[in-house]
Amino acid sequence: MARRKLSRRSRSLPTIGWREWLALPAFGVARIKAKVDTGARSSALHAFDMTTFERGGREWISFSIHPNQRDDRHSLRTEAPVHDHREVRPSTGTARLRPVVFASATLGSATWPIEITLVRRDMMGFRMLLGRQAVRSRFVVDPGRSYLSGFPRVDRRMQISPSTSERR
Repeated sequence: MARRKLSRRSRSLPTIGWREWLALPAFGVARIKAKVDTGARSSALHAFDMTTFERGGREWISFSIHPNQRDDRHSLRTEAPVHDHREVRPSTGTARLRPVVFASATLGSATWPIEITLVRRDMMGFRMLLGRQAVRSRFVVDPGRSYLSGFPRVDRRMQISPSTSERR
């Protein structure tokens, strides 16, 4: 099978794998395992106990996160301004309206703002999907490799322990 040549611009971009560890510092998430999904336009984060409220004339959302895969005992509670509500059609085919928030994502040495839709992902293998809008023009994705960027640096203020289950 012939390998496609990468453009000069693509060769200068860092390469990431189909799954990576990333941090969401604004939400207190030191690291979360994310599936890099170029088939998904939007990024999505597993969120539950979502409650909207108004602050300063803007809509906000309060929600909980289980950042550790296959661990429902530890959670973080956080909040963010709602940027938008979007209809998203997941692989199940049924379109749903989801809240959209902004957050900074850190992957390797790169930190940049991304849009994230909030949705329950209890039954999914990954608590976070990093969609193509988030990786476009920033990374080249090698679908045959994983964890090329290593682990995020752990900020002790964002560590989850059994006694600390909420962050505001």
